[in-house]
Amino acid sequence: MKKIALIAALALALPLAASAQDAAKAKPLSTGKKVTQKVVPKKIIKKVEEAQPISDETKIVLTPEDMAVAQRVATGNIKCELGASVDIEADPQKPGFFNLTHNKVKYRLHPVESRTGAIRLEDPRLEAMWLQLGNKSMLMSQKQGLRLADECQAAAQAEFAESMKKNPPKDLFEGADAPKK
Repeated sequence: MKKIALIAALALALPLAASAQDAAKAKPLSTGKKVTQKVVPKKIIKKVEEAQPISDETKIVLTPEDMAVAQRVATGNIKCELGASVDIEADPQKPGFFNLTHNKVKYRLHPVESRTGAIRLEDPRLEAMWLQLGNKSMLMSQKQGLRLADECQAAAQAEFAESMKKNPPKDLFEGADAPKK
């Protein structure tokens, strides 16, 4: 019985050992030169980014639907959770585009079509997205995969959130109202 188990283990291990040897042979040989990568400190990167103006050069052409979405974007200083805030202003030189500042980082956003009806602005350069719903907004980093600012509410959104508390929307599973006679 032990011989059978030993033979089965060897039969499984031999192909794996052969593929490991092939992978080791496929690796390129070292040329003996040591390659070092220079790392720029984050403080320097941040100062350079703050000093550089946001690029006005863009190949993005907004459709009439995008322009309609841009008119509904809440602007100004918007307070968020945990004491954070976001400043969002319409770009005076480029209608439909917005400049958003959060933690001294400047984003240049433009509307993107959303199937859900939410207002969605994106910055393709910094890979960020501003999502504006009826009751709150949030700034997300698509590159990092996390929310940079959440529970942001302009005055109109705070009013809408309060009205949702007083008159909550119907549950999806409740069904339609019966027709009135």
